[in-house]
Amino acid sequence: MVKAIHKFLLVWSQTVGVSALDRKLLRDLWRLRGQVIAIAAVVGSGVGLLVGVYGVLSSLQLSKDAFYERYRFADVWISAKRAPDSLHDKIAAIPGVQFSETRIVADVTLDMPEMSEPVRGRMISTPEGRRPLLNNFDLRTGSVPTYGRPDDVIVSEAFAKSHNLGIGSGITAVINGKKRKLTIVGIALTPEYIYALAPGQIMPDDKRFGIIWMGRKALAAAFDLDESFNNVSIKLTRGAIEADVIDALDHLLEPYGGIGAYGRKHQISDFFLSNELEQLKSSGAIAPTIFLGVAAFLLNIVLTRLVATEREQIGLLKAFGYSDWDVGMQYMKLVGVITVLGLLIGIGMGLWFGDGMIGMYTEYFKFPLLAYRVDPSVFSSAAAVAVAAAVIGGMSAVRQAIHLSPAVAMAPPVPTSYRRGALGRLLSNFRFSQPTRMIFRHVTRYPRRTGLTVLGISFSVALLVASFFFLDSVQQVINVYFYQSERQTLTVNFVEPRPATVEEEIQHLPGVLATQPVRIASVRLRNGPREERTSLIGLIPNADLNRVLDTDSKPIDPPEGGVALSRHYAEKLGLHIGDMVTVEVMQERRPIRDVPVTQIVDQYLGFAAFMSLEGVNRLMREGPTVTGIHVLTDNANADQLYNRLKNTPAVAAVNQTSAALDNFRNSLDETMYVMIGFYIGFSSLIAVGVAYNSARIALSERARS
Repeated sequence: MVKAIHKFLLVWSQTVGVSALDRKLLRDLWRLRGQVIAIAAVVGSGVGLLVGVYGVLSSLQLSKDAFYERYRFADVWISAKRAPDSLHDKIAAIPGVQFSETRIVADVTLDMPEMSEPVRGRMISTPEGRRPLLNNFDLRTGSVPTYGRPDDVIVSEAFAKSHNLGIGSGITAVINGKKRKLTIVGIALTPEYIYALAPGQIMPDDKRFGIIWMGRKALAAAFDLDESFNNVSIKLTRGAIEADVIDALDHLLEPYGGIGAYGRKHQISDFFLSNELEQLKSSGAIAPTIFLGVAAFLLNIVLTRLVATEREQIGLLKAFGYSDWDVGMQYMKLVGVITVLGLLIGIGMGLWFGDGMIGMYTEYFKFPLLAYRVDPSVFSSAAAVAVAAAVIGGMSAVRQAIHLSPAVAMAPPVPTSYRRGALGRLLSNFRFSQPTRMIFRHVTRYPRRTGLTVLGISFSVALLVASFFFLDSVQQVINVYFYQSERQTLTVNFVEPRPATVEEEIQHLPGVLATQPVRIASVRLRNGPREERTSLIGLIPNADLNRVLDTDSKPIDPPEGGVALSRHYAEKLGLHIGDMVTVEVMQERRPIRDVPVTQIVDQYLGFAAFMSLEGVNRLMREGPTVTGIHVLTDNANADQLYNRLKNTPAVAAVNQTSAALDNFRNSLDETMYVMIGFYIGFSSLIAVGVAYNSARIALSERARS
């Protein structure tokens, strides 16, 4: 087969009138076919990663921008307890506000027949008979709620699919303490919940969290908010200063229980989507650079060795009248063929890789349309980077061929000077075999080549280690977070802060074995001009169910008279132990206090601030109060417990630890492990390419010697 292909190339080159130099090029390519393919595969890996990652990045960014613009995604939000509709005119008059829209937003419990545990729903009002001005939804099927039919609702597409719901299906919701049968008239997507993460969840769970739109009048009547609202969305004018609008909103809604206005960077869905885009940019810049750097090195050693073995041929070519330019172009064509082959392989790999990544992202991000579309500039950028790597790798070898004069080229090369160095003297003290000593001498004879070979293989090993390290890291996170830190079976969250005596009521529910109270408040942390919005978590000392652990898995008791910050916030705010931080509570009485930083905590997951439960209640100027109860249960009575919780009006949500763990693992199985497989495959190509070319060159040198 090999001889037949070689013969075909020879006959073809003679038939079509290929020049002598080009026939030599074909012979060189055929003779070096193994090394050519290995180098092209490494070039293709770098190009593939670049095309795949930046193609996905451009696809996500394009889908995001189009979705945001078409459905008028807001710039600023603020929630309140209850504000009169008459306040809307004052909100619209704030400098920098282009559009504003009031609405009602409330969390409810859903009773899904196929699930024993309660499911969380977020109900959002929509104007009767029309679409919202801001945060509009893409109606996938059905229609908007009809005026005069208060039980008509629209549900989010992911939630509907996870429960096999369609137009006309019914769902039961506990709204303001009353069970109500709702009828689905539409299924939609919204830019506000591209990444639908419920409070308390670490990853989206479409089966246990859904978005529901209901007519404004019907939702207002259900929650006793006639001629009132509890949420505002705002679109800013071009050039508006977001911070000034936020300050004005906070001041205006403070008397009505405003819970702190915030911009897009703190909106959960946009926050996760934007972070993912930033991570893609980083990986798109780092990984392809490694692959193309290794490819440049391989091209350099292969061409350098080729020029050294073809000295006499170069001399003859120049003696027969071929110019330096002709000879140099001969080797640049070889580089060009390898680069073009690598580009073709890389584009194919990139399209396959990118399409696979887009398929994974559709599991997380809910767009009306998310298809893998590569901007032509990505291909041109990939080609430019690959050509640059090829030129860098091949230029020194081409320069050597150009500078060889015929007389020097046709003379035998200067023999390698052998002398016994430090390594040789060291090896003489050991009883190594002669071949082993030859290997050591060969390694030290070409230190630059050896160093670059080791560096190339180390890159592949580094990528492999990083990929497998991620697997181990995930298992460590699962072990620490779900088995050592979050040891409760479930967490019961309340609609409003409740007296601490509610813990006794929870203890008497069926199957409850142990409980632990928690108090969470929304706060802003300030240090001079720096500020961060986060949750302040109040914990009891010596907690046994839900514990804060450091990276050594040691429990951390909440500080008395101070605050413990995650290292993430400490670094962003420029705080150290002993510094004072301003804690501005964004709810209830909105107290502001300067509190000392007494601990800085390293954590695997989540960023927050911690205080003792009593300390949070003192800060809030309240008596013993809780916002939730961590519960350890007996699974034998789970159905009875869930039934009681579903029918308890004060319960806003029930977060199951086992469900969160299952969702976390399923997401990793479907997405992250596939990504790791891609990177393992790419890194293996580096190792194979470097090892194969080094072995071939060493074998060639042995043959000539």
